[in-house]
Amino acid sequence: MFVPLALSAQAEVETIRLANDTLAVELTPDIGGRLLSAHLVNKPNFLKVGDAVVTDPNPDVSPAANNIGYLGHEVWVGPQSQWWQQQLVNDERRAAKAVWPPDPYLILAKNKTQEKNAQQVILQSPNSPVSGVAIKKTYSLVDGNSNQLKLDVEATNIRDSKVAWDIWFNSRVPHTTQVYVPVATMNDVRVEHFSDATYDGLTHHFSDGIFALENANSANKQGRKGKVFIQPLQGWMAAFRNDQLLIIQFTLQPKSAIHPEQGQIELYQEFLHSEPDAGLLELEVHAPYKVLAPGASMSATESWTLLPYTGANTPAAQVEFLQQLKTAGKL
Repeated sequence: MFVPLALSAQAEVETIRLANDTLAVELTPDIGGRLLSAHLVNKPNFLKVGDAVVTDPNPDVSPAANNIGYLGHEVWVGPQSQWWQQQLVNDERRAAKAVWPPDPYLILAKNKTQEKNAQQVILQSPNSPVSGVAIKKTYSLVDGNSNQLKLDVEATNIRDSKVAWDIWFNSRVPHTTQVYVPVATMNDVRVEHFSDATYDGLTHHFSDGIFALENANSANKQGRKGKVFIQPLQGWMAAFRNDQLLIIQFTLQPKSAIHPEQGQIELYQEFLHSEPDAGLLELEVHAPYKVLAPGASMSATESWTLLPYTGANTPAAQVEFLQQLKTAGKL
């Protein structure tokens, strides 16, 4: 039987499993309270998880801590330009207007398991002195749909003054994953190519209302790197790999509700031809940007549907499969 996550006996992170006859997921209240695995039964993990889950399971959590590549699915706040501007605990990062790392108290700190049963797990982050929020995450299997997982997130202002953020879902998968987003026109897509001596820009395709990020190797550089900011036409994106289709659904927002530095959907891709297993694709969704009064909360939801896919590994076949789901009212 397929082992969903390569966590050896030396791993110290606590893992919690939610499963039915169709779908299995694993999450941890440790290392930021993140989702580590999601897959159809007897299929590989759809997510990409870093070795640090095993090698560095007890991170330092402080205003000076740096990011650790645990990957999987985690929750940030946005916009990125404000990450270190609404805090007084790291003067150097505030002065530098740092855009990295994310808030250590949200991505590294142990979460409290508030509830755990066969259907759902509720995790609560500590209060963050960096972002000024605490985040509650609820992971639930869905009654009546054995292929679906629901992710509910609530962010609460823990300060006695206002904070302003959005809720930012970030799911990491291998860079070879084929991803599709419904888009009205390319005017709703902004592509930033992070080109330098090592990396070429991204390659992509748009046809019949579907934007597709491509995985073509560069003939001139050692790899590709860049980010795509999208105002989608509908509230979903779809990703294919390992005979599985992951559909991420969310509430479609008007462009005016999303912080202008971000997109409701964002795709970040980075890979080197010489290290294909290290390549990364991030499937990101932003909720509306809001100002929270002291004690106020905001919430956002993603619904994940995992389906089997045995068709050809080509854009034409995959888009046709998505069209069939849409015609059948399943998308």
